[in-house]
Amino acid sequence: MAERNERIARVVHDLVADNLDAIVCAIPANVLMLSGYWPVVGTAVAIVTRDGVCVALAPEDERELAARGWAEVRTYQPGSLGQLINVTTAITDPLKRLGDELGLARARIGFEAGPFYEPSSYAAMHFFGGGMLPLLAHALPEAVKVPADELLSRLKAVKTPLEIGRIRTACRIAADAYQTGAGRLVPAMAETEAAASFQAPLSIVGTGFDGAARAGGFVSCMSGANSAQAFGAFARSRGTAITTNEPILVHCNSYADGYWTDITRTFCLGEIPPDLRLVYDAVLAARQAALLAVGDGARAATVDKAARDVLAQSGYGADFKHGTGHGVGFAAINHLALPRIHPASEDVLETGNVFNIEPAVYIEGKGGVRHCDVVAITEQGVEVLTPFQSEIGQLLLGGVSNVMPPG
Repeated sequence: MAERNERIARVVHDLVADNLDAIVCAIPANVLMLSGYWPVVGTAVAIVTRDGVCVALAPEDERELAARGWAEVRTYQPGSLGQLINVTTAITDPLKRLGDELGLARARIGFEAGPFYEPSSYAAMHFFGGGMLPLLAHALPEAVKVPADELLSRLKAVKTPLEIGRIRTACRIAADAYQTGAGRLVPAMAETEAAASFQAPLSIVGTGFDGAARAGGFVSCMSGANSAQAFGAFARSRGTAITTNEPILVHCNSYADGYWTDITRTFCLGEIPPDLRLVYDAVLAARQAALLAVGDGARAATVDKAARDVLAQSGYGADFKHGTGHGVGFAAINHLALPRIHPASEDVLETGNVFNIEPAVYIEGKGGVRHCDVVAITEQGVEVLTPFQSEIGQLLLGGVSNVMPPG
């Protein structure tokens, strides 16, 4: 209860500071942050008032999941055998009644205006057309609607101890998946099969782990020369066979009840060539330098520079083609999520920040090596939430010794 109250207190503080009476959100990551409930398909709404009242308005069939959060739960029927209606129509009257009950008919209401990056919570997701504004225009026509994306971004940047604990759980599930997947890598395995070996445990092990009701994620494997393209906007596994003596870059975005990870490890089967060993050494040294620069009050750009300087001194400066990190937890791959660990960032790190550190080297035609950790700044100091497989000996797997016995 205390940790629930801490999140609500932070929201109320920012509502007062921004002269808002309430905030209303439907993007699942925002609903999770406000209410502790991660909507399944994006058809739930969360409201927090400056009086500290927190309500989740969810479809009736999500009641059980919604009750896992800290908000008061109200439900509505998005459809029935008696009529075919769209979600906006179904939720408008329940939202109007709730707004009237909370005294928001003529209030100043913050809403999400977008654009956004949003992790997928299901095979398909619903987004209210034009963001929340058209819905609020129907449900609360006399209220003053104020875009609140900056406020939401600030709130999501600083996690409560409860939220860091949930992210820690997601990272522990991913650690098991990485250990399992690494043990299954063998020469001639397709990248797609390799990725599946890491991905399956995310749900098999994750569901029920530390109370998680929903766990899973996305994994890609890019090996050999393909791994040199892993700096792009998205990663994809191919049917390419992994081979010995080349990098095998495994990237994971996984979740536990809506709290996300962003993790990469680069393995090698067999003997590592001397030139590739130099790349591994440089990337791991850059990781260490960045971690040493992290702390409450540190500049995000300074952390980026610490990693970038090591790679430049090793001769790989031009091969590090993206920022060193970004906010993680409510987001998986949003490079603008606070704090932004980037050369141009003006962000200052603070307790409660959770972000990734991902130094990398990508050499066209040869391959790429990236090591991506999730890091939290807590009251006790800097914590690496993904401390597994972070030494060179744990990434070099030895090739044929990894072959599993028949049957």
